[in-house]
Amino acid sequence: MTEKKSGRIAVPFLITIFVGLIIIGGMAYGVYRYFGFGKEDAPPEPTPRISQQITYEDNHTILFILDEPEQKCSETFILMRSLPVKKELVFIGIPTNTIAIVDGEQQSLQGSYDRGGAASAVSFTESVFGITIDRYMKFDPESFKKICDIFGGVTYAVNADIAGFKNDGSQQYMKSEQIETFVTYSMFKGGESERAFTAASVLSAMINQADGKRIADSFDTNFNIIINMVDSNITSVDYKNRKTAVKNMFENGSSIAITLSLDGTAADSDFIASDNFISSLRDQYFSD
Repeated sequence: MTEKKSGRIAVPFLITIFVGLIIIGGMAYGVYRYFGFGKEDAPPEPTPRISQQITYEDNHTILFILDEPEQKCSETFILMRSLPVKKELVFIGIPTNTIAIVDGEQQSLQGSYDRGGAASAVSFTESVFGITIDRYMKFDPESFKKICDIFGGVTYAVNADIAGFKNDGSQQYMKSEQIETFVTYSMFKGGESERAFTAASVLSAMINQADGKRIADSFDTNFNIIINMVDSNITSVDYKNRKTAVKNMFENGSSIAITLSLDGTAADSDFIASDNFISSLRDQYFSD
């Protein structure tokens, strides 16, 4: 009789314990989930790509000035129009003896520069071309040679009787010192007009012959080096706003630089730019 009674008690007791464990376990699981324990973190959302769209707003114009008084040569003036959307850089050499009527009186590029420096040269060029020049960069001998070294020199056809060069029109490789000598040579047969075109053409060739990806990859470093060597009104903000577009030209463009010969008329020792040429230039490259 006793054994049968113990069996009847044991079965309900085990059932009670089993049900209790289920209830307690359920409550514990609910608390566990409520506080987020054991919850697998969802994979993070991918970081959205931040890209800068290149537009016509990235177009800009810079007047380059090479000032080397020790070379006994006039300054060198080159106008650059940068068109990142088209992956194109347009260079125009401006003769120092260019004259025009500005503010009711005849002025020259050289005279404007002599009176008021780079800012006055910019104003004169704006008046002649009927354009806005965003910034200027004035190079001295050291900064000019440094920029030539960065691009790696140039191979160019030399047809001037300069010591150390072959005067036969053949292609010759020039390092920075030779480039400096060549573009500041004052005895070109075509005078200042030829020298201005030659300087712009050498610059275009140097850019096109350089390794564009190498230039793009080192753009930040080289900009910091050059901007601290030149006289310029280009700011760090200007660079930040334009660098993506400019780097894209160098990295993805092909033969991005072209040179235009400034059409005009020689009048004694002066040069008068062609109105038709300037009008065509504005329509093609400055009408964004």
